[in-house]
Amino acid sequence: MAEKYYLTTAIPYTSRKPHIGNTYEMILTDAIARFKRLNGFDVFFLTGTDEHGQKIEDAAREEGITPQQYVDRITDELKGIWSLMDISYDKFIRTTDDYHVKAVQNIFKKLYDQGDIYKGEYEGWYCTPCESFWTETQAAGCKCPDCGRDVQKSKEAAYFLKLSKYQKQLEDYIESHPDFIYPEARKKEMVNNFIKPGVQDLCVSRSTFKWGVPVSFDDGHVIYVWMDALINYITALGYDIDEQGELFKKYWPANVQIIGKDILRFHTIYWPVILMALGLPLPQKIFGHPWLLVGFDKMSKSRGNAIYADDLANYFGSDAVRYFVLAEMPYLNDGSITYESFIARYNSDLANTLGNLVNRTVAMINKYFDGVVPSPIVKEEVDEDLIATIENGVKKVSEGFETFHIADASDEIMTILRRLNKYIDETTPWVLGKDETKKDRLATVMYNLYEGIRISATLLFPFMPSSAEKIIRQINDPENILTDITNWADIEKFGRNVPSGAKVNSKPEPLFVRIDEEKKMSEITAANESAKAAKENKKPEKLQKNDAKNDKICDDALIDIDDFAKVKLVCAKILSAEPVEKSDKLLKIMAFDGCGERQIVSGIAKSYTPDELVGKKVILVANLKPAKLRGVESHGMLLAAGYKDEDGNENIKITFLDDSIPEGSVIR
Repeated sequence: MAEKYYLTTAIPYTSRKPHIGNTYEMILTDAIARFKRLNGFDVFFLTGTDEHGQKIEDAAREEGITPQQYVDRITDELKGIWSLMDISYDKFIRTTDDYHVKAVQNIFKKLYDQGDIYKGEYEGWYCTPCESFWTETQAAGCKCPDCGRDVQKSKEAAYFLKLSKYQKQLEDYIESHPDFIYPEARKKEMVNNFIKPGVQDLCVSRSTFKWGVPVSFDDGHVIYVWMDALINYITALGYDIDEQGELFKKYWPANVQIIGKDILRFHTIYWPVILMALGLPLPQKIFGHPWLLVGFDKMSKSRGNAIYADDLANYFGSDAVRYFVLAEMPYLNDGSITYESFIARYNSDLANTLGNLVNRTVAMINKYFDGVVPSPIVKEEVDEDLIATIENGVKKVSEGFETFHIADASDEIMTILRRLNKYIDETTPWVLGKDETKKDRLATVMYNLYEGIRISATLLFPFMPSSAEKIIRQINDPENILTDITNWADIEKFGRNVPSGAKVNSKPEPLFVRIDEEKKMSEITAANESAKAAKENKKPEKLQKNDAKNDKICDDALIDIDDFAKVKLVCAKILSAEPVEKSDKLLKIMAFDGCGERQIVSGIAKSYTPDELVGKKVILVANLKPAKLRGVESHGMLLAAGYKDEDGNENIKITFLDDSIPEGSVIR
């Protein structure tokens, strides 16, 4: 019976279309799954979508649709990208699936009944994008310590998971299982920064929104989205409190759970505690991979620098996308992608090193041996060096996959391919082909090249499954394919599995055509500008004037929600105000924004006296870059309306807020 191998990805959050950084994790996990299948393992590869939470509820409301309609659309889009990237998952779970919702409710109730979940009151800082609560210390400066974005003060009744109860057990487990958190640097980060300082009980319910798994015994509460999402790894296998499905019995615990480094805390603290409370074994390994950056910047749609897998596939092909992200991402440090670096690696590795090798070899076997792969007859020392390089390379590629050094594995494959290209230069088949007495030597050279390419096709299969199969079709007669990508054992020893009578394709096609960088970049730039223009040129109908004295017509271009989301509007209380020296328009204002005091310079001195402003609550644009007005630094702007009266005089009216609104409240 084959040894089982269960691996999972973090299930992507369905708040928006995944960019190439999100897609990398899926490609990485798929490559490992394919490698394990080649090695005879009984693989079960799970992925899915995380579909609950306030962020989704808010996004759906902004679009005027239901949360279910919203997540259905994003999930369909995401599945389309996974299909395009040739992701070979065995099961796709959605956290809105009925069986998952039921199991999560039952697990929550069990942990409550046994005292591992209790009801209390939460007061702290909440990050909506991360769906995470933070303490006053953790959210220093009113910023999320994970993503760096603003957090909101929140106070509500909630249920809590007793993380503190399991701290010693968790520390002991990590100590006795040194490979549980991988790589080592990630383990040190979690232990030293989050576990040893003391884990605090985790808020595991919310009552301020509805889009989540309801707490079955307490109306008005939904289960914290992260607890809901983490449990998918066992519910997908059929686990519930009263039953453990056959898949669960067969595959749990997971051999490896592959996640981004930014969500290690959830998977190495919260998730293990949930499993410990349920009396279940923990995963063998949690692997936290680095990020894929755009140049040196973190990728995000709100920054306008996101690159998407389907766009890349349209320009370069899906296998080239798979290969690039796997080859470019280091084991520990962040990787980088730009269109220019993509084209450079495509031309160097795929067009020149791989594609050229296959095309030349197939053409030479057709030319010198009528397409039939000859047997090796006359061997020379250079052959032994080639064979040693290939056999040693196969071992190193295998080691790379076993230790998750996937980029290193890709480097080893390129080393083999470059050695094969060098072998052509060393043996000069075009010279041997002119001398009939060298026919036997030429036969050996062609055989070695053929076998090297066959082995390389299997090595490349986890990286580029479609291209690997194309290589097999190139080195086989289409009507009589005698060799195939079968298993790793067939490539561990050079010459092990080349059948007699193998014949190459008489009409080979180029695998990868070299890209003209200047031409391709012009195409990409034009496409991006066209897409941007299409968005910006959608203008609303002109509004009717509601005042003959106001000659401004609103004909500005529409912006999308991401543009608006960049502006942070908060409630602030004015503490003091005074005129700015040598200015009859400016007031220097001190205001409290919920996090601290800030100084604002505003051109409202002709409309308000300082006494009229002190104590009032206003809307503050809180994330403007600091600016100096008359030499006085300003850190924000007040929201106000400007208009002309009947005499043509300019007037400014500040938007004041109700006194009951707390400072720091976000204006939506």
